[in-house]
Amino acid sequence: MAETPFDNIYDLTTEQLEFLDKAEDLMLKNDLGAAERLLLEMLKEDEECIPVLSNLGHLYGRHLSEFETAISYYDRVLNLEPDNAWARDARRRYMRFVEK
Repeated sequence: MAETPFDNIYDLTTEQLEFLDKAEDLMLKNDLGAAERLLLEMLKEDEECIPVLSNLGHLYGRHLSEFETAISYYDRVLNLEPDNAWARDARRRYMRFVEK
């Protein structure tokens, strides 16, 4: 596997890293449909890939304002990794919009 400037704690492949970078670039360019398609395709390959689940939560929550969907992706992250503070905080942020 290629060297990365960060700890690859999820043992992502070079291809996965490239696709995640591409999805993040697409979100920055506001090409949200393409980002969603890419991330969902990645999820088909690995249904428990925490970075993909987290990025989907971010996409649906921040960019698409689909808060319940975002929460469901963060729930999946937390089921796999209960101590994931980033997912817990993001989930809490979006819960404010669906709790009445």
